Amino acid sequence: MADTMSTQDKLALIKVNLYEVLKEDLIEDVVIRQNRPLKIYWGTATTGRPHCGYFVAMVKIAHFLRAGCTVKLLLADIHGFLDNLKAPIELVKFRAEYYRFVITSLLKSLNVPIDRLMIVLGSSYQLSAEYTMDLFRLSSVVTEHDSKKAGSEVVKQVANPTLSGLIYPLMQALDEQHLDVDAQFGGVDQRKIFTLAIESLPKIGYKERAHLMNPMVPGLSGGKMSASDPDSKIDLLDPPDVVEKKLKKAHCPPKEVDGNGILGFVEYVLLSVDSLKRGGKGKFIVERRKPEDGEPLVYEDIATLKADYEADKLTPQLIKPAITKALIELLKPIQEEYQASPEWQEITTKAYPPPEVKKKDKKPKNLGTRFPGAKGGVEAKPDGRVEGRAQDQVNLGTGAEEAMDNLAVAQKAPS
Repeated sequence: MADTMSTQDKLALIKVNLYEVLKEDLIEDVVIRQNRPLKIYWGTATTGRPHCGYFVAMVKIAHFLRAGCTVKLLLADIHGFLDNLKAPIELVKFRAEYYRFVITSLLKSLNVPIDRLMIVLGSSYQLSAEYTMDLFRLSSVVTEHDSKKAGSEVVKQVANPTLSGLIYPLMQALDEQHLDVDAQFGGVDQRKIFTLAIESLPKIGYKERAHLMNPMVPGLSGGKMSASDPDSKIDLLDPPDVVEKKLKKAHCPPKEVDGNGILGFVEYVLLSVDSLKRGGKGKFIVERRKPEDGEPLVYEDIATLKADYEADKLTPQLIKPAITKALIELLKPIQEEYQASPEWQEITTKAYPPPEVKKKDKKPKNLGTRFPGAKGGVEAKPDGRVEGRAQDQVNLGTGAEEAMDNLAVAQKAPS
C-alpha cells in the first residue's frame, strides 16, 4: 500500500489522530527530501499485563507501517525494573516474552503488514559498554532537577524515590541514538522526556529527533488507564462476561464528552480499527434498544457521535452495549490465539504468577482475667491446689467433704 501512496498521503497518515508533533520539519525532511522510510521507535516498559488501552498505540503503529515507515518496538525490560521495581528482576525476562506474544497478536488482529516491524529487547543493547559510557556522559550534562521533572508523569512517584527513577528518562532519550531512529512515538504523558531528549542529546554530540504523541485516552473509571488499576482497564484476555461487567460499571456520564473514556475508546480504537480493516472510513453501529425505536445509529466520524451524545440522542444505555459487542469481537482473535498456544499460556503463568494465599495467624482467645491461669488470676498446681490473687474464689479445698461444703451441695430429702 505504501508504494502507491504519495508523500503527502504518507505524511497525512503518519500524523492522523496525533495530539502533537515536535520537530515536524525533521519528519518532512526524511519523507520528502530524503525520500526514504521514516524510522520510528515506540517503547513500552514490561510491567503490568497489557490492556485494551494498548489498541490506541497499536492503531497508530499500524498507520506508520501502512505509510511505509520502519518501526522498532522496544520491549523496555530494564526500564520496567528501574520504575520503582514495577517488574521484579526475576520476572523481567518472562514479562518481556509475554509482551512479545501480546503485541504481535494485537498487530496481526489489525491486518497490517509487519515486514517493516522489528521487536527489540532493551537489555540486548542497554548493557553494552558503549551504551553505559553514553549514559555516564548524558548524566554529566543533565541535572537531577531536569531528570526528575522529565519523568514526573511516567515514573512512579513515591515519598522517598530511588536513583533508578532519575536514570529512566536518560535511558529513554539515549535509546533514540542506539536504536538509530528518526523519531520517537509515545503518549502525551511522555512529552517532558521527549523535550529532555531534544535538549540533551546534542550536548553529547547526537542529533535531535522528532517526537509524535498520541492523546491519553481516559480509563473506564475516568482517570488514566493503568495496568495497576483493575477498575480502569479491560485485560486483553478478559472473557466476554468480564468485559460486559466492566463496561456496565464504566464511568460514562450522560451528555458529558470531555474526559469520557467510553467515547475516547470509540474515537481512537473502534473507528480507527474498522477503518484499517475496511481500507476507508470506519463505522461504529449502535443498535436501538427496541425495534420500534427506529433504525440503528451509524457513525462514520467522532464529531457526529459526540454531538448526538451531548444532545442525549445517544445515551450511555445505548452506547455501552454497542462498545461491548465491538470489543468482544475485537478481542476474539487474540484470545483464540492464546488458547491455541501452550507456550503463551506457560509464559503467562511465569510472568504473572498468582499471588500466594497467606494463612491468617490464629489469635489467642482472650478468656478474661477471671480465667484460672490468667495474669493476675490464679494458677493450678499439679496436686490440685490453686494459687493466686483469686484463689479464694475457685479453691474447693483438699478433700471431697471440704469441696462439697464449699460448693454448698445439699442432699435433698425424698418427698
